[in-house]
Amino acid sequence: MQLVDGQYQIGGINLLDICKEFDTPLYVYDCDKITDQYKSLLSAFKDVKVKINYACKALTNINILKLMNQLGAGLDTVSIQEVELGLKAGFSPDKIIYTPNCVSFEEIQMAVDYGVIVNIDNIETLEQFGHEYGSSYPVCIRINPHILGGGNVKISTGHIDSKFGISIHQMRHVERIVANDKMNINGLHMHTGSDILDVDIFLRGAEILLQTASDYFPNLEFIDFGSGFKVKYRDNDIATDVESLGETLSKRFNKFCKDYGKDLEIMFEPGKFLVSESGYLLVHTNVIKQTTATVFAGVDSGQNHLIRPMMYDAYHKITNISNPEGKKRIYTVVGYICETDTFGWDRRINEVKEGDILAIHNAGAYGFSMSSNYNSRYRPAEVMIYKGKALLIRRRETMADLIATQVEQEL
Repeated sequence: MQLVDGQYQIGGINLLDICKEFDTPLYVYDCDKITDQYKSLLSAFKDVKVKINYACKALTNINILKLMNQLGAGLDTVSIQEVELGLKAGFSPDKIIYTPNCVSFEEIQMAVDYGVIVNIDNIETLEQFGHEYGSSYPVCIRINPHILGGGNVKISTGHIDSKFGISIHQMRHVERIVANDKMNINGLHMHTGSDILDVDIFLRGAEILLQTASDYFPNLEFIDFGSGFKVKYRDNDIATDVESLGETLSKRFNKFCKDYGKDLEIMFEPGKFLVSESGYLLVHTNVIKQTTATVFAGVDSGQNHLIRPMMYDAYHKITNISNPEGKKRIYTVVGYICETDTFGWDRRINEVKEGDILAIHNAGAYGFSMSSNYNSRYRPAEVMIYKGKALLIRRRETMADLIATQVEQEL
């Protein structure tokens, strides 16, 4: 989003004009930003055979999936429904990796039937998979390296108390299961969670994964290091230095491949890194309410559309795009949901009046995908800015959508 001649624009299109055309609340995604983020990762790991799998749980709109496929990305999925969305978007099965957690074995069998890459994070499930498929279907194993990658504990997945992955201390057990059923282990995987602040911590986990590969798995085709690359939420925020990480990890990975005796593919599965900064939630200011302690700007959205501030205490920058040159004042921006429902506390924002449009930044990841119909509110529309055009990629819901799956009985 850029301020050009007093107007906030994306791809040369005035955001206020977009609001007039599609109304608010509205999710808007900048496809150029997504493309730049994808290319920056490819550049950072240019010295290795790299595959970037988009973690689609961040934003599953099928048009975003089509864009990722067009860019050459693979797809990281965590449910059979995401697998099916990926196939519908045009991804070939060999470009989709499926990493479920606590699902039924029947769902894993469905993934096998689709022909996608299967990644298992539980010893019991691995054993069942071996009994069912033996060496006939390759499988990846998700390791828990027992490290804390950084960020909110709710999004950290590689520590000792996490439900994800098979402990590195259980590899002898895994080795016995693999040998007994002559399983074809084609990949190793880890994911420490989002918001990695310290590259050295990520590299420590990578070292554990490489050592595990050397010690137990001689026939791998790829190693998947997950993601967790942090993006900036504030103007002076810290982001993961992917260039530094790429240079260091690429050298280490190339040395590993030489010692391993085989050139493997290195994989990553970014979600937030690719789409977070591309997205904005545009909202209309309904009321300005001054109390004895606070000035509230109340908008036509809430935690039903963007739950991250209330769920994770996540920070999202807020800009008044209707009054870009106005005097700064302090506001607490709140939603219209019937409970404490706050987007930002005590924010310095250009003076806000009723009717102004506010842009909530970094809303591309885990915004719409975690939205709901709480308070029986409709979920918003979505628009993508693609090649200089504003394209509607999800219409706004209606009452018909709200009751479409309900079965009304005669009482």
